Amino acid sequence: MLTEEKKEKFRKILLDRLNELLKEATKTMSEMSSDTENFPDPTDRAALESDRNFELRIRDRERKLIKKIKDALQRIEDGTYGICEQCGEEISEERLMARPVTTLCIKCKEKQEKEEKLRGE
Repeated sequence: MLTEEKKEKFRKILLDRLNELLKEATKTMSEMSSDTENFPDPTDRAALESDRNFELRIRDRERKLIKKIKDALQRIEDGTYGICEQCGEEISEERLMARPVTTLCIKCKEKQEKEEKLRGE
């Protein structure tokens, strides 16, 4: 079981990452709303659109990560953080350090990945 000290350590890691992601999202929104340049050259315009689409895909992935971080913070509050959702065993501290938002222990994650591979996902 994670000690209160370790829970606080993970809470700080998660909050720092959350704040970092939120700053990036705000920066992106500000840049996109202030970017009103007119490009008469279609190639320049297409490059800008391509860059924007790429940026939005990154932000969408980050939006999903923000949700996972908030869920992990809630699990810390609930006392279920660090417990595998599948088997109920403890998730190793090494795994939590590598992926603080994880909900599965390494054994269950490997099993899940093997099953997905067999299904062709």
